[in-house]
Amino acid sequence: MFLQITSAVSAFMLCCSFALAQTPQGEIKAGTLLHTAQSSTGLVKGAQVALPVALVQSGIYVGLLQDAPKMSNVGVPVVLFMHGSSGLGLKAIAEWQRWLASLGVASIAPDSFALKDRMTYASPIDKTTYEKVHALRAAEIEITLQALAQMPWVDTAKIVLAGTSEGAVPVARYQGKDFAGRIMFAWSCEDNYFVTAHATAIPDDQPTLNIISSTDPYFSPANTWLGNTQAIGHCGAALKNNKKASIVLIPGGPHTVLTFPQAKGPVESFLKELFRL
Repeated sequence: MFLQITSAVSAFMLCCSFALAQTPQGEIKAGTLLHTAQSSTGLVKGAQVALPVALVQSGIYVGLLQDAPKMSNVGVPVVLFMHGSSGLGLKAIAEWQRWLASLGVASIAPDSFALKDRMTYASPIDKTTYEKVHALRAAEIEITLQALAQMPWVDTAKIVLAGTSEGAVPVARYQGKDFAGRIMFAWSCEDNYFVTAHATAIPDDQPTLNIISSTDPYFSPANTWLGNTQAIGHCGAALKNNKKASIVLIPGGPHTVLTFPQAKGPVESFLKELFRL
């Protein structure tokens, strides 16, 4: 495992306040957390994709899969990206997908909110409900992977599973070797308020990249209601036996670090080596 600390300043000291702080009041907006046949179809059709020029000669396409132009059947590498709790409305996701396409890598981000009346929340809430959310997101990986297997433009030997925040938990927990590698943004692979147990299941020989802010407001020790006084705020402990894992800490960064230069460089190197781009 390789640990990299990257910073825009010459010196940085992580300063966390351990003063007692009141845990904020979470909120749950009631709704369903089980996909139907209809929502499973919508999950993929309404997915946000970014297609490189190898597939769409008129130029990079970023938009819904169901609206995509006619594509060539050249098999290209693909990143299956799991969005966080705010959904695909986060502008950084489309920007990041477009950037991937500029590298020649296609991407697909299934829309979890294709599920009508999907439950939403504001953290912190109870772990039982969190685990129901994680189960839903895990099912979405399976649904999307099965769909990708039927798409002629996908090189099924070159699919990376990636996700951020809520979407990174099922990435870390996914069992099996269906993917060439994994990328987890804004998740620490640790026991905390968000899970009953982190349950990371990444094989020790699978290329893996973990990128997170050293002061992530949810999953670093900077969060006074993290629920784990021994937490280190990244996936180092869970990946300690993985010689193909790298961890990038971005000092002082926010929760969303997808488009940070300190994140793009490691992702580009990871994908280029993995896919021989």
